[in-house]
Amino acid sequence: MRPVGDGRQRVVVLAMRPEVDGGRYPAKRILDEPVTIEADLLADGHDVLAAVLQYRHAADEAWRETPLTPAGNDTWRATFTPTRLGRYQCVALGWVDAFATWRHGLERKVAAGADVTVELLEGAALIEAAAARSTGIDRGPLAAAATTVRGPGPLPARIAAAADVGLAAAIARHPDRTRATGYRHPLELHVERPLARCAAWYELFPRSTGPAGRHGTLRDAEARLAYVAELGFDILYLPPIHPIGQAFRKGPDNAPVAGPDDPGSPWAIGGAAGGHTSVHPDLGTLADFDHFVAAARDHGLEVALDIALQASPDHPWVTAHPTWFRARPDGSIQYAENPPKRYQDVYPFDFESADWEALWDALLGIFLFWAERGVRCFRVDNPHTKPLPFWEWCIAQVQATYPDALFLAEAFTRPKLTYALAKGGFSQSYTYFTWRTTKLELTRYLEELTQTDVADYFRPNFWPTTPDIFPEHLVHGGPAAFVARAILAGTLASAYGIYGPSYELMEHTPRVGAEELAQNEKYQLRAWDLDRPDSLRHVLARLNRIRRAHPALHANRSLRFHPCAHDLVLCFSKRTADHRDVILVVVNLDPHHTHGAWLDLDLAELGVAADEAFQVHDLLGDAHYLWRGPRNYVELAPGVMPAHVFELRRLVRREQHFEYFL
Repeated sequence: MRPVGDGRQRVVVLAMRPEVDGGRYPAKRILDEPVTIEADLLADGHDVLAAVLQYRHAADEAWRETPLTPAGNDTWRATFTPTRLGRYQCVALGWVDAFATWRHGLERKVAAGADVTVELLEGAALIEAAAARSTGIDRGPLAAAATTVRGPGPLPARIAAAADVGLAAAIARHPDRTRATGYRHPLELHVERPLARCAAWYELFPRSTGPAGRHGTLRDAEARLAYVAELGFDILYLPPIHPIGQAFRKGPDNAPVAGPDDPGSPWAIGGAAGGHTSVHPDLGTLADFDHFVAAARDHGLEVALDIALQASPDHPWVTAHPTWFRARPDGSIQYAENPPKRYQDVYPFDFESADWEALWDALLGIFLFWAERGVRCFRVDNPHTKPLPFWEWCIAQVQATYPDALFLAEAFTRPKLTYALAKGGFSQSYTYFTWRTTKLELTRYLEELTQTDVADYFRPNFWPTTPDIFPEHLVHGGPAAFVARAILAGTLASAYGIYGPSYELMEHTPRVGAEELAQNEKYQLRAWDLDRPDSLRHVLARLNRIRRAHPALHANRSLRFHPCAHDLVLCFSKRTADHRDVILVVVNLDPHHTHGAWLDLDLAELGVAADEAFQVHDLLGDAHYLWRGPRNYVELAPGVMPAHVFELRRLVRREQHFEYFL
């Protein structure tokens, strides 16, 4: 049996990185930020190899190139910067560099005093071949160099001509790639805008923005925009704004029977006024929504919509497309359940319907409808209960028209399923942060998210609470617990979110028998006193100012934990690649007691020399400390502030007895 391909292709490209599931899914990267690609590339023997990285946007036909350079142990590396949103393709291409191999051998033989007459003839042939391949200004000099090397001039002059650095550079510009080997398939990258990786989200129920006792409107919600912008958030996320069904409407705290004035759950979508592409009449009109989006933009905010792919029994689609829902043997339609929870007011879509193609098109139409109205951020409710192939198709379709569209997966589910959603296209995802409370849990979880290949496709978004989830440690932790969890969320992860105003007002009374708040805003209107003196609004505003001012907090890959013997004190750092911005965070995980601890800092990670003095500036409390060496002491009183967020400032010069820190 003959070998497949050209057996004279000696270079083997074993692997490329980042590669997700053997190339099945793209790795995620950010627009206008350098991307480093690695390739394991080798050949038999000791010949010199050459390689390039070929890359292009998926919409382009022509490839661009940049050299791959050796990085040790047969690993080669190249960097390029994507300048367009969407998919990029990359291929490592390697070949035996015959001239560089010959030149290296010539140098060794000359050094050993060997006769190189024949070798010079071999080299001349290689130079002549390069001249034949070349175009433009290189052809003449290459031909002349070939004549000189071939002779019959003096041997030293011929050797000097062959060893000329300029000659080597000219030949490298016209390589012989006839036996080059490429990677087995193009490596794909999905390039999104920076907000896909670094964003602060604020969740707000518009219906709770009206005067006490009255259903709020989108115009009422506009009055909150200045408040949210003042807090420094990037994205204002609205729960579903659509008409709400009357059938099986839930009352306060998920009561099975609603009163005549109970507004129902916004996630029970659809009624006489319309479905997923309509606005609840009590909130206003589509024109009001357009005005709201524009006003938010004027405040520096993007609007995110919650897209919940489910319907109330009153949704127009239940009548128009009954096959899109699963009928039970008794003729009833299957409602949503998560025992012991029962959601009689919600019908799931049947993705195994015989009419599934029309269903897919209709659901895609929801995203496209709101994208056409200026929405580019979508928080998707329970995506893990819909087929993965649907999401991969739907997100790709939306981003084909709106490449700046971002998708946040509200997927509290099994880890591999969460990761599969990210691989399929979701820009960010909710996580298990809400339930990770101990030092060991946080360390292990964050190292998995930031130091393994998970970081190539999964972007975590940390939420201390949601309308659906209120953890026990906030029930009893008091203000210090709320502050600590917000700081952890906003510094451990480059994307985080707050359910407000519930969070900054530290609402903490749980509903009996459930891990959620009493008087849950999902089922009733609430009135909030934003000016309460005990509000955490100023803490959140400072946290967000710190996040915006420090590029070290805009990504997660540089996260490193530093040893500290105290189990209730967590210490970690983030930095930019050039160490120009270094942030060190220390958090007291005990909301009730003061704890002191000695930190054992990895100074190399912080970019500090072993004997170098450096200043740490607490960006929360505005205090300054002068430290030297790895071992330094901190003490945190939760009643004052349960965390330090330090900016490291290094000594850059001395003038007489003055020290300057940057």
